[in-house]
Amino acid sequence: MRNAFLFIRANVLFTLTGAAVLWVMVVRLASATSPAADEMAEAHSWAAAKFEKGTSVLGQAGRSTSSAEPFFSFTYNGRPSAEVLTTWTVQRTRRLLDEKRTQHTLTYRDPGTGVVLRCVGIQYGDFPTVEWTLYFRNAGDKETPILADICPLDIQVEATAAEGPAKPAGEFRLHHHIGSPCSVEDYRPLEAVLARGTAKRITAAGGRPTNSHLSYFNLQRPGGGGLIIVVGWPGQWTADFHCDEAGRLRIRAGQEQARFKLLPGEEIRTPLMVLQFSNGDRLRAQNIWRRWMLAHNVPRLGGKLPPLLLSASSSYYFDTMYRADSTSQKFFFDRYWEEGMKLDYWWMDAGWYPCDPIGWPKTGTWEVDTRRFPNGLREISDYIQPQGAKTIVWFEPERVHAGTWLAEHHPEWILGGAKGGLLNLGHPEAWAWLVNHVDKLLVEQRIGLYRQDFNIDPLARWRAADAPDRQGMTEIKHVMGYLAYWDELRRRHPEMLIDTCASGGRRNDLETLRRAVPLLRSDHLQPGISQQCHTYGIASWMPYFGQPMQDVWDNLYLMRSGLCPELTLRFDMRKKQRDYTLARRLVNHWRQFGRYFLGDYYPLTPYSQDRKVWMAWQFDCPETGEGLVQAFRREESPEASARPRPVGLDPNATYTLTNLDIAGATEMTGRELLETGLPISIPDRPGAVIIIYAKKEGTDNKKERGSVQ
Repeated sequence: MRNAFLFIRANVLFTLTGAAVLWVMVVRLASATSPAADEMAEAHSWAAAKFEKGTSVLGQAGRSTSSAEPFFSFTYNGRPSAEVLTTWTVQRTRRLLDEKRTQHTLTYRDPGTGVVLRCVGIQYGDFPTVEWTLYFRNAGDKETPILADICPLDIQVEATAAEGPAKPAGEFRLHHHIGSPCSVEDYRPLEAVLARGTAKRITAAGGRPTNSHLSYFNLQRPGGGGLIIVVGWPGQWTADFHCDEAGRLRIRAGQEQARFKLLPGEEIRTPLMVLQFSNGDRLRAQNIWRRWMLAHNVPRLGGKLPPLLLSASSSYYFDTMYRADSTSQKFFFDRYWEEGMKLDYWWMDAGWYPCDPIGWPKTGTWEVDTRRFPNGLREISDYIQPQGAKTIVWFEPERVHAGTWLAEHHPEWILGGAKGGLLNLGHPEAWAWLVNHVDKLLVEQRIGLYRQDFNIDPLARWRAADAPDRQGMTEIKHVMGYLAYWDELRRRHPEMLIDTCASGGRRNDLETLRRAVPLLRSDHLQPGISQQCHTYGIASWMPYFGQPMQDVWDNLYLMRSGLCPELTLRFDMRKKQRDYTLARRLVNHWRQFGRYFLGDYYPLTPYSQDRKVWMAWQFDCPETGEGLVQAFRREESPEASARPRPVGLDPNATYTLTNLDIAGATEMTGRELLETGLPISIPDRPGAVIIIYAKKEGTDNKKERGSVQ
């Protein structure tokens, strides 16, 4: 419980009516979540110093000084990059990508061996954010010496300016999250105190990037200032934080194992690195990050963010799709419409291909099982199209089972051979076959959304395939092939979303989320507290996500616990005697307020899995003066009412408050809400409420939110 309380220090005051104040946190939040001038100046100064050669003082007084020294490191032929780069030629270029992005390129060339290093960075004009990726190419006609210890991020962060009178009291604090190992713990917030003389290493597990931990970090510096650090690598990444005795923090991050020679003409890339500079308010920094994700990362359809999506699936009742057929799929779809739940997508999960006698895990024959679907999946796609719906279809191309078409016809493409294993996306012929074959299925079956799963830890197979002088190369080539595969699918199908799944949310790194949306954030589907905790954590980093809602059609508490920007229903529609009034009501309300999930996110209680407490959060859209508060009274909570204090409201405005369970609306001023809290009563135990608020017309001018369109 101690760590839970640490997570959102300095956020809100939350009281339980009729009891003592359980915990108090002081609001110190800036009035808006737009980047501040000093944050933008710090990011631009850092980029200028690193990409354009120079030295500049960053941001406010007390910030550290940035030098022109490289912000990455490696060894080449046993020598450190700080030494070898002084003997290489360097060229610096920049070009405007658009009005909000400037690309910087540093190109180093070794005149002796022909190796070329490109550092391609992007500086954002609307966010205090800088990103970059390293590329190594052998431009010579001979193999290169060994490249090793490659850290695309290698920086030192100080608590205050070196010329300052004294080091500030306090320690670096690193905020990060558990990944998605399939438990109630998924996305749990964590905090590490980096005291002087200590070190902390955080890594991926098994080669799937968010298997054990998310690769997203929010660092708070003693004396003020903060830094978000993100590793974008759908493989085995590592991040090291070491604070020396003088209070300087060194941060190194990249691929965990990389030691290789380059063949003539060969080029590889490293993990993507992102830095976002902040003035020290951690929750505000998280919301600026969310806005940057929406403005520049979440994949778009026709230039627009993905809409709220309502989908449904029958997979819970047919061993995914293994025991399903065309008739069952059309029946379930029709039943949702009969009950007034109009779907955007019909979700067909694993098992639509020939997979006897094992069932859906027998992947590797990517053809429709015509015994069960004599007219293909196209029959279902065509059937639902008049209702404006499309199909979601599950694929898992990287895992190959023995006895399937791929294992028998192309064992040379598989890390594991004919016995099955991992389809090597770094193999050019395998990659070309996969792109063309899946593209053909997408077109012929009229698939509306491509869903890709990944139920295998690839790391052991990658490393087993590496030669001693090519360590990490199989992983690199696979990652490059995976990203290129999705890029090509998106090029051929620009109006199609991709859904990323890897046993739930185990591949939600930034490079993946630039190409796909996670419609299944976790394979841990237990309703209630687990779903509350998952939303509480994931929303800090990923604004668009989904989660299936199990067969809880008559339980409003459980249904509300799992609300997301994307909503997937898994009700047993064969039971026609059921009264789906509550489910219809939930869907209709979600259609009305779901857009608020893309607003700024504020936890209003500490993180907790305890059955005796409340949990609450807020999604706020300050540009329009609207938002929502969700509050949950858990099974053993003795308190029937509470007053969570919302964040980010205008104290001089009047707000209309609507409890979705009570007819009519009330009014409170922003000052009352900020200072005394939002009164909420939940008589049922457990119970959940949703409060919608809107700034009253005439109390302030409204403007459209333009940064995320």
